Amino acid sequence: MIPEDVRRHFEETGALLEGHFKLSSGLHSKHYLQCAKVLQWPDRAAALGVALAELLKPFEPTVVVSPAMGGLIIGQEVGRVLGRRAIFAERVDGVFVFRRGFQLESQDRVVVIEDVVTTGRSTREVLAVVRAAGSLPVACGSIVDRRAADQRDDASLEVPYRALLTLDVPAWSASECPRCKAGQTVSAPGSRFLSA
Repeated sequence: MIPEDVRRHFEETGALLEGHFKLSSGLHSKHYLQCAKVLQWPDRAAALGVALAELLKPFEPTVVVSPAMGGLIIGQEVGRVLGRRAIFAERVDGVFVFRRGFQLESQDRVVVIEDVVTTGRSTREVLAVVRAAGSLPVACGSIVDRRAADQRDDASLEVPYRALLTLDVPAWSASECPRCKAGQTVSAPGSRFLSA
């Protein structure tokens, strides 16, 4: 699958939104990628899962770990294609943990799967949970990498990172956001703000 195919999935499902958004990272943007609108279609989710799994297969993972909520569906699809267990970490009091009886073993080779990466914060937090469990993270992947071009240094992850689509979509702090300065109402559709 080429990047144009990935973008087409977002465009055809109305998942590439324009407006004034507060991202899960806390940054503001004029674009929002609502992956759930793409992944609600099993055939699209399966196609993206196949493509992402192919990028990560060379790392020989034994377990797929995703952050809840955004990474759940694509993580499950990648796990299905690789024939590997797919589990997820959840935030409890703002901190990612394994619940529901999920565990990792010291011999596990883990790939961390996200839907969209903006700053890499959730990915780094889940990597920390994996490392704390004594397992070896071998790679990270996502459908979309929307990090700013000057923040695409994967050294902070300490493992290789692969994405199906890379977008240059500006994001700003609230104090620097041109749409805030223009008085536009902000929407926070991300899963981190569900209880807000």
